[in-house]
Amino acid sequence: MYKNCLKRVIDFLLSLIGIVVLSPVLLVLAIIIKVTSPGPVLFKQERMGKDNVRFKIFKFRSMRIDTPKDVPTHMLSNPDQYITSVGKFMRKTSLDELPQIVNIIKGDLSIIGPRPVIEEELEKYGENKEKFLSVTPGLTGYWQANGRSSTTYEQRMEMELYYIDHISPKLDFKIFFKTIESVIKKEGAI
Repeated sequence: MYKNCLKRVIDFLLSLIGIVVLSPVLLVLAIIIKVTSPGPVLFKQERMGKDNVRFKIFKFRSMRIDTPKDVPTHMLSNPDQYITSVGKFMRKTSLDELPQIVNIIKGDLSIIGPRPVIEEELEKYGENKEKFLSVTPGLTGYWQANGRSSTTYEQRMEMELYYIDHISPKLDFKIFFKTIESVIKKEGAI
């Protein structure tokens, strides 16, 4: 019942509260991005969601507008050359992820779940691809709470699949607070 119904209700209610409480922060960040770098405030990228449904994920733009499109940062040859000065701070503090609250309200994302991937990354899951796509992806998850960018892609996949096998209110609660701790300590952030 938690996985199929209650989790979505909790996500929706917490996201509504979050967007209201964080609206001043969202507005200030939008203004700073617009003033310091040409281009749109938001970055949108197609990701793979539950049941292989594609959706546009929203982020505050942290990279220059000449960055190659639809290429994850970790797949760029020299990502630092594309990150703006404000973007570096937002990425380190995960503030660039805040617009994803809208994705949660829409139902594209859950608060806790495996991180959504682009189609090319999905192939890395091999025989576990369907399992990975069997749950709603999340704003944060087991991987982000346990290393984020300081892990290998194989470790990330293992952690994401572990979460899918063990979804529970208790695990989600632990991940939620561990993520906050990781963000505050800037653990694993690039």
